[in-house]
Amino acid sequence: MLTIHNDVSAQCAMCTLNAENSVKNGNTQGKGLNDGILYLLAAPYLAVAGIGLLWYKKYRKKNVNLNVRNERINLN
Repeated sequence: MLTIHNDVSAQCAMCTLNAENSVKNGNTQGKGLNDGILYLLAAPYLAVAGIGLLWYKKYRKKNVNLNVRNERINLN
C-alpha cells in the first residue's frame, strides 16, 4: 500500500499569535475568538448530555409489579 506524506502547516499558531497581538494592542478580537472556541467546545457536550437525559427519562423503570406467588417452595 502506497502512502503519501505531505507536510501540513496548521493555522492554530497563526490564530494564537493574532489573538495575543490583538489583546496587547487593546482590541477585543482575541476575546471574541476565545469565546467562539469555548462555544464550539461546549456544543457537543451539551448535545450528548441532552440525549442522555432523554434516554434516561424514557427507559427508566417506574413501579414495576412482580407477580410473585406467596406459596412455599419445596425443594425435596
